[in-house]
Amino acid sequence: MTDAHAAAAQLAALQADRAAMADRAMQPWWYDVALGLLVFGLLSAVAVGNVFMLLPAVALFGAGLRWLVSAYQRITGFWVDGFRRGSTRKAAYVYLVVYVAFVVPALVLHLAYDRSWPLVAAGAVAGVTAAVTSRWFGALYVRELRGQL
Repeated sequence: MTDAHAAAAQLAALQADRAAMADRAMQPWWYDVALGLLVFGLLSAVAVGNVFMLLPAVALFGAGLRWLVSAYQRITGFWVDGFRRGSTRKAAYVYLVVYVAFVVPALVLHLAYDRSWPLVAAGAVAGVTAAVTSRWFGALYVRELRGQL
């Protein structure tokens, strides 16, 4: 059985570890900008409608996402799942709702009526939303680690 002093010391150590994790958990500003640009670039490439432009864009998008994940892991030492339980899940859902609300109708207009500009506009909205919700996600996670939520 653990005595009260040992339990208090273990709890204090855990709280100190969470505080140290919170200090390094927030991604740098360029991470959010790069994520938004990747989303915008992919949807703009889809709008062009040329498979020879789309395939490199998909490859660049995938490589860019891999690079962002590895950069975040290198900076922080860990990765946070976007759909994990907790306060951060609402940021992920907000992004999905905005993405579906703008990109799906734009994709329908592009495929059914050969209109490219709605997809480029939706890509801009989705890119800005990706950057903003990424920043919000990071701030929520930091607040959660600090016990402020």
